[in-house]
Amino acid sequence: MVTIGEMSSAAPVSTTGSGAPARVPTTLDSISLEMLELVGRQDPEIAAVLAGEAERQESTLELIASENHVSPAVMHAMGSWMTNKYAEGYPGKRYYGGCAWHDQAENLARDRAKQLFGCGFANVQPHCGANANIAAFMALLNPGDTVLSLPIKSGGHLSHGLKVNFSGIFYKIAEYNLDPNTEMLDYDAIERIALEVKPKVLLCGYSAYSRTIDFARFRAIADKCGARLMADIAHIAGLCATGVHPSPFPHAHVVTTTTHKTLRGPRGGMILTNDAELATLIDRRVFPGSQGGPLMHIIAAKAIAFGEALRPSFKVYSEQVVRNARALAEALVARKYRLCSGGTDNHLMLVDLRTRDAELTGADAEKWLERAGIICNKNGIPNDPRPPVQTSGLRLGTPALTTRGLGEKDMDTVAQWLDRVMGARGEEAECAKVREEVRAFCARFPLPH
Repeated sequence: MVTIGEMSSAAPVSTTGSGAPARVPTTLDSISLEMLELVGRQDPEIAAVLAGEAERQESTLELIASENHVSPAVMHAMGSWMTNKYAEGYPGKRYYGGCAWHDQAENLARDRAKQLFGCGFANVQPHCGANANIAAFMALLNPGDTVLSLPIKSGGHLSHGLKVNFSGIFYKIAEYNLDPNTEMLDYDAIERIALEVKPKVLLCGYSAYSRTIDFARFRAIADKCGARLMADIAHIAGLCATGVHPSPFPHAHVVTTTTHKTLRGPRGGMILTNDAELATLIDRRVFPGSQGGPLMHIIAAKAIAFGEALRPSFKVYSEQVVRNARALAEALVARKYRLCSGGTDNHLMLVDLRTRDAELTGADAEKWLERAGIICNKNGIPNDPRPPVQTSGLRLGTPALTTRGLGEKDMDTVAQWLDRVMGARGEEAECAKVREEVRAFCARFPLPH
């Protein structure tokens, strides 16, 4: 490691707020090092923040299922010249001049997205998954129309009907739930509810569901009750794009997704469809309906990420993500943890901590594990008796671990560290010991540079 101060004699030694110099991972690529040096000359305090975050990512294990590590090409595109331009509108129909290169970037992103998912239309402008859902809802629904979806307490998304979210404020939300015994989707029960409430949109795709989604069955239900099927594949997009999870096409009328998570691109959103009429409406609902100028630096990075995902190596990566998840799940079960639904078919698992320790909460586990260099998030389990700020579960995922190059054999090591920290109930000495072991382990698996 070197410090910001050591990188540039023109900049004072920056600190992390504790008086310690900001440490810069020596594994960073030359462009990143030059960027930190440049920022350090002008704003050493922010340079210290950036260096600290780089070091945190290099030296910790990322198990948050919705996070990943982008390639250097994706990351540097996000800090490129494209950030300086307003490009309201769409390629060939901009409201500002000087957009020729931006048109090319957006067309590349749209064409690659269509090729990746085998569909006829892509809008790559949404700033995030929630923005994609806002525009999709506006294209499919009028305020007050009924949406049938899985609630967040059972693994659904925030923007699928939470009362304080736009979706719960402007639309009537009806709920289907998981089978209380299997903790899986009960398609017969969903069909009965759909026929009763007659939703205008039937919504599937989840934030904490570890099993395969049967999009064909969902479409049959939607057709039977006269609804449009919307699939939010934010979590499984990379798996769907490579055939590791079944695709929502040709079944869904509209598909929304984030572009990070398993797709391993920049943070952003996207909307896909095969319906030409809906495509025109979606474009209007994104701009000017719900957003202004697109983030063209992010769209350029999306194009790069989609190009990466079209390579054969990305399918190999996606397959390894799932194998790693199954290996981690098995290692946790062997240590007496219960997994909701009994296991995983995708990149994530939801761990019921109570079977290992009745007093253990997700909030405590998240805090203790971070001290030990393992980053994860507390998560409610189906019918969780504890409040959302506390929870009885942890959500764990393997996309970021797999990006670092970890394989199935390494998942037992990760499970061992998880169990040691939680078994010791966050005891300071044990957390410190695991932290150094994790740091040394991470040095064997540097991030892509």
